[in-house]
Amino acid sequence: MWDPVKYLDYADLRARPFYDLTGRIAAEKPRRVVDLGCGPGNLTAELAERWPDAIIEAGDSSPEMVEAARSRGVDARVLDVNDWVPAPDTDVVISNAVLQWVPEHRVLLRRWVDLLPSGATLAFQVPGNFDAPSHALVRALARTKEWAARLVDVVLRENEAVDSPLGYGNLLADAGCVVDAWETTYLQRLAGEDAVLEWITGTSLRPVKEALPGADWDHFRAQIARELDKAYPPRPDGTTWFEFRRVFVVAVVG
Repeated sequence: MWDPVKYLDYADLRARPFYDLTGRIAAEKPRRVVDLGCGPGNLTAELAERWPDAIIEAGDSSPEMVEAARSRGVDARVLDVNDWVPAPDTDVVISNAVLQWVPEHRVLLRRWVDLLPSGATLAFQVPGNFDAPSHALVRALARTKEWAARLVDVVLRENEAVDSPLGYGNLLADAGCVVDAWETTYLQRLAGEDAVLEWITGTSLRPVKEALPGADWDHFRAQIARELDKAYPPRPDGTTWFEFRRVFVVAVVG
């Protein structure tokens, strides 16, 4: 269950990779633009402004996110990206910070390329920071004797959840695409108490929160807060530096 309000904490910082990704899309007059994993729809609306003559198709696996997107006027629907099939007129497909949740997404990418028309653009970005303290400390705590039994069914992703730019480049070049792939490490300055914890609570900590009842979640949260505070010490002004690596790919179908 996703919380659209919590997800929009640090909305400007979360949006920046979307603009860096879509800024590399050269399509001028696409017939259909698809936003797979549209979230609360705040960025999908930007696609409609850029391509006003295109059909904008949007979807997300979270009913809560879809409801939030619809409240913004986005015609979104609940969907599983594993089941999505591009319409024949699909010229642009965008997936912003979604595919890291899909273990089989490499197979999906090849399938989509096979189904998209020649000249279509497939653009996506995924987090590449699963070895960072923000993730490694959570995994370490979840595997301790205190928590291991209660979190045994929770999948906490590691670095193999996504590929490097080279890995995606080879995958899509072998599929006949012209590929632009790169990575960026953002140095984000977060404000507020337990800033890194608040950031990951809206995303990577979500499965842990769902698996633990209220009191247990509060206890886990207090423990991980102490560890994160050591790894990401606040500055004297109360802000915290948070490095965040992301991997970007823009592929044009041959």
